[in-house]
Amino acid sequence: MNRLMVLDRYLLRQFIPIFFVAISMFVFIILLIDLFANIIRYLNNEVTVSTMLQITLHFIPKSISYALPISLLFAAAYTLGDLYAKNELTSVFSTGIPFWRFSLPLLIVGFLVSVLSFYLDDVIVIPTLKTKNDLSRRALKQHVTESNSDIVIKSKDGRLIYSIDYYDSQRQIINGVNIVKMDERGEFILQIRAPSAQWKEDHWEFRNAVIYQYERGILRVKNLPATLEYDEHPDIFRRSAVIYQELPAREAKLLVDDLRGAGLPFFHVQANYYHRYSFSATSFVVMILSVSMGGRFRKNILLMSLFTSLVCAVVYYIAEMLSMTLAGLNYIHPFIGAWFPVCIFIVIGVLMIRSAKT
Repeated sequence: MNRLMVLDRYLLRQFIPIFFVAISMFVFIILLIDLFANIIRYLNNEVTVSTMLQITLHFIPKSISYALPISLLFAAAYTLGDLYAKNELTSVFSTGIPFWRFSLPLLIVGFLVSVLSFYLDDVIVIPTLKTKNDLSRRALKQHVTESNSDIVIKSKDGRLIYSIDYYDSQRQIINGVNIVKMDERGEFILQIRAPSAQWKEDHWEFRNAVIYQYERGILRVKNLPATLEYDEHPDIFRRSAVIYQELPAREAKLLVDDLRGAGLPFFHVQANYYHRYSFSATSFVVMILSVSMGGRFRKNILLMSLFTSLVCAVVYYIAEMLSMTLAGLNYIHPFIGAWFPVCIFIVIGVLMIRSAKT
């Protein structure tokens, strides 16, 4: 037991300095990419250097979140590869310690980082990202409108269907109103058409509205009398000014529930809600992959470790992107879209560890 603990501490002492160098390098690269991607717009809008510096500083937590998986991948692969090249693992294996047990501290680090990163994202990364985006929008004079057009929503458990040509968020007016009312069995009851409707405290007040309704089997048209029945809040008609990437997990779940209840498209938001959890598991996934391939190179260790790290990261993120796209389009369930790449690559990593030299 003492021998294993000594090896565990030795492995971590080799790994941690490389990890900090790697994450510093990748965070710096991500910050430069974000800065140079917007530098022309900053200059065109005469954004001051201090404002650009504030935007960049608030992007550091998100950059760390992005850089964590690839940094863990590179550091673990390089550490194990370096130990192989120095023949230090030969002595370890000669004592009968299996490769998976020797690499166990790295797997534990990957798991702990995955758990910790989810809570750090919720508490630190998301608030600072929202501040960064707000600063950027103000600096670039970008305005978010809540008006919307060509809206179709369901209300009252699907018994009311609103079709709206345009919603004016400033005056709280809906134009080109078409409402279909159905019973619990989904059978037609009546239809309301109006040029516009104005929100009055707790209900919609229609202008020149007519109602189409069957009476004794004959479709009749008459003016709509004053009514307080149609009281859907204007918020359901507006273009959502809420950016789900800037919401904590609990509020993102509430957003999914609100969109589903209003009959609005919610699959893309739901997929990203599940992805909030699955992305945290990425650190554990890449650690398994890096451990499985860390000792496969004996020459050009630094170059090959970096190259294989980048290849694995690209393949994983491409698989994740395709899966999330399919989930957002409702071709697959959002939960499957978020977690399928994670599960597949964990299985691949475990199989590679089993086939590793020991």
